[in-house]
Amino acid sequence: MQTLLHTADSRGHASHGWLNSYHTFSFAGYNNAQRVHFGALRVLNDDTVAGGMGFGTHPHDNMEIISIPLSGTLEHKDSAGNHGIIQSGDVQVMSAGTGIAHSEKNHSKTDEVQFLQIWLFPNKRNVPSRYDQQTFRAEDRHNQFQQVLSPNPDDAGVWIHQDAWFHLADFDADFSADYQVKRPGNGVYVFVLEGDATVAGQALHRRDGFGVWATDSFTIKADSNTRLLLMDVPMSV
Repeated sequence: MQTLLHTADSRGHASHGWLNSYHTFSFAGYNNAQRVHFGALRVLNDDTVAGGMGFGTHPHDNMEIISIPLSGTLEHKDSAGNHGIIQSGDVQVMSAGTGIAHSEKNHSKTDEVQFLQIWLFPNKRNVPSRYDQQTFRAEDRHNQFQQVLSPNPDDAGVWIHQDAWFHLADFDADFSADYQVKRPGNGVYVFVLEGDATVAGQALHRRDGFGVWATDSFTIKADSNTRLLLMDVPMSV
């Protein structure tokens, strides 16, 4: 087993007044040659956007983009005519493929929106662009792994062009479970959204990130009431 720890306070940080953003991996003005990506996971940004503000229309291509709201409401519009509003409990995906322009804005004029912006390298280039969003029940992640993303359109959750699986989990204090890696050659990046957990023997706290690979499974124990995001991704891209 190989592991990699990124503590919350080691992340890159950018404050633009309307945007407060923490970067786990190199992004925009944060350049860290030791933290460019974890396998196919290229970007993990923890963003808070002020009311009435947001990211204006901008282009992407050949990237799988996932947005997971933690609080507030986020509004999406793109050049393909898609329009969606998402909130906590929802997961949104966009395959940029051959190219798409989109905007992400706070749907509220007054309240902040907090969300994770995640980019994955695709396993196919120049695919037609696409958009999707789904809502997931909180009770389905209580003391279990709730699949919210996979490579298979017929499987649970949204799907993307990559051999990746995302799970959310809300664990009660002292609950423990073994996570089985979904595919040989994949690793798992565990991101602690709230609370404290011990993952593969490593104590983690709020907004810590921990990569685990070269193993088939590992144990997660909640040291307090804990919310986790697990990103199971290919290590070779």
